[in-house]
Amino acid sequence: MRQISALALAVVALSGCASIVTGHNQSLSVETRHKGQQVVGASCRLNNDKGTWFVTTPGSVVVRRSYDDLIVRCEKEPHEPGLVTVKSSTKGMAFGNILFGGIVGGAVDVASGAAYDYPSLITVEMGQASVAVPSGTQAELPAAEQ
Repeated sequence: MRQISALALAVVALSGCASIVTGHNQSLSVETRHKGQQVVGASCRLNNDKGTWFVTTPGSVVVRRSYDDLIVRCEKEPHEPGLVTVKSSTKGMAFGNILFGGIVGGAVDVASGAAYDYPSLITVEMGQASVAVPSGTQAELPAAEQ
């Protein structure tokens, strides 16, 4: 009986709630546009501190969640490249995990990236640099920051 209790305690302490419920990876859709018109066949590179992924638009890709920004750069001739810096948001279950799963469970989710989400649809405007914030809106960066 004592071994079962110790095993159950270890499982709870060493696993994060968000990592169990939604995992470390997230599927995203990427589309490219130019002056409101869809651009098909752009080659996009997505990267954060957990890795680098590639997708051709419109398309979907599975990325590793992270607290860090997801940088999305798309290219297709004759357009200028488009760049979006995608901010992550903290999932609500990460806070619940700290309350019910303890500090260790919360720390596992934060360290692994499982506590964070990116918007499920990323739109890249060719020839522009922008920032996508957690609410799903995008703001164009001033020309000096591009």
